[in-house]
Amino acid sequence: MKKKLLVAASVAMMAASIPAACQAAEKVDLNVIAAQYGQNTAEWWANFVTEFNAANEGINLNVEVVSWNDIYTVVNTRIQNGEAPDILNIDVFADYQADGLLLPAKDYVSEETYAKMYESFLAQSDIDGTVWAIPDLASARAMYYNADILEAAGVQPPTTWEELKAACEAIKAYDDTIYPWGIDMTTDEGQAAFAYYTWNNGGGFVDENGDWALNSPENVEAVQFAIDLVNAGYTNSDPANDTRYDLQDMFGAGKIAMVIAPNSLPTYIAEGGYEVNYGVASIPCNKGESVSAGVMDRFMCFDNGYTDEELAAVKTFFDYFYEDERYSDWVLMEGFLPATVAGGEAIAAADESMAAWVDIVGSSKFYPTAKAEWADVKQGVIDVEQNALLGEDIQTLLDDLQAEIAG
Repeated sequence: MKKKLLVAASVAMMAASIPAACQAAEKVDLNVIAAQYGQNTAEWWANFVTEFNAANEGINLNVEVVSWNDIYTVVNTRIQNGEAPDILNIDVFADYQADGLLLPAKDYVSEETYAKMYESFLAQSDIDGTVWAIPDLASARAMYYNADILEAAGVQPPTTWEELKAACEAIKAYDDTIYPWGIDMTTDEGQAAFAYYTWNNGGGFVDENGDWALNSPENVEAVQFAIDLVNAGYTNSDPANDTRYDLQDMFGAGKIAMVIAPNSLPTYIAEGGYEVNYGVASIPCNKGESVSAGVMDRFMCFDNGYTDEELAAVKTFFDYFYEDERYSDWVLMEGFLPATVAGGEAIAAADESMAAWVDIVGSSKFYPTAKAEWADVKQGVIDVEQNALLGEDIQTLLDDLQAEIAG
């Protein structure tokens, strides 16, 4: 975010000879990279840019919307080329912080806007007492099921892994053109698949001390269970390439009977023109009580050597974005959950069914994104899943990943 400076003496002299009224005011350029959440994201940001620039004549805002499949590559390439954005909307932050690339959140967010955030969400970006990123929005995950298909197959929504396998078998027997269960092991949501199965088998990314425990017996068993579902023909045929959006389209079209998805799924399928008689239930588990996965994305600001004026422009951006009505519109646009108290109250008031989801996300488990190794772990578990789909040994794959991450 560097303003164009008149550094050449001759240019400065020419500028001095021009009447002040004729000199165009110099603007602060503000560059943002934002993740694409769904069909409406790009249009929403385009309207936001138009309105923001009209309301803030001294700032030239540019927002580049990038798909989740590409955003990590795009951002990392820009950083390597010395072209880090000013503001980034993404899920991970700890690796950027560990490399000394980010500013503390309180340096670029006004006190008024910072005070709007849920404390529990801010805590997800806290490293050694400093918050480095602020919550953009959140979602919680649950199992959606096609009520008509389950009824026709004579099964109830499964609550355990054994019930899930039995339900898949019954649905397959009822109609073998329907995928009983949806799995996404792509670079988009593969880490979520790892969480769904390991958390609901008493495992997970870390142990009770917060240390990496990627190759625990519970994790090996969980990944094996998911791979067995694929090999049995109970899932979509290409989990390594079928993204969550593909699965949501299949569910909307009645081609998948059950899928774990975010609270935004109803909005997605409705805007896709689908009509589904669906129900919502807890994620099936094998040990203990069902665990819902909470996912929180973030805004962060790169330390690009800002002047006071430039840093003020960043604060203006966030004040404008988190204005209560505008922020509620952003969250509702794709059916997500809010990260601000006022947003939560507004959304719960507008849609009673969303109130329960606000409670769910508050009790969900979150990825250990405050650990600097998270980005490597995230890609690592996806690689494990995709190699397991090709027949490689899960124990060996997780042992190797654990050794790589934990040393």
